[in-house]
Amino acid sequence: MDINDIEELKGIEFNHKVKIQKRFNDIDMLGHVNNAIQLAYFDYGKVEYMKSLDFGIQDNGDFIVDVNVNVDFLEQTFFEDDLEVWTKIYKIGHKSLRMIQVLTDIKTGHIKTVGRTTMCGFNLKTQKSIEIRDDWREKVNQYEQFRP
Repeated sequence: MDINDIEELKGIEFNHKVKIQKRFNDIDMLGHVNNAIQLAYFDYGKVEYMKSLDFGIQDNGDFIVDVNVNVDFLEQTFFEDDLEVWTKIYKIGHKSLRMIQVLTDIKTGHIKTVGRTTMCGFNLKTQKSIEIRDDWREKVNQYEQFRP
């Protein structure tokens, strides 16, 4: 499964949602939530998702890192929008996994922004890529209720 079409998002169940608290400095001169700030919202969603799975840096230095991020800005996002970030790992490979995130206006149900991230297993001590650990794979499978 790969998610390339925005319409495909409507059929996906997201198990992880986190409300976003906006700050005054998130807004640009036009009154929009700045695009770079929306990436920070996605980062916050990733951190909270990983906490939900008890996915931390291992004693031996194993972790996962972003290797590719793509973002589609679909609608203008404003300070008064009531925002949530929805996060899901939808594909696990040998050394990488794929995550989809949406920034959604809770009041309208509109998807404002879509982020697609490829993450790679990585050892912080050796500075080399690693295979996705079996325990990580099992945590994601259990949380997302699928077997890729």
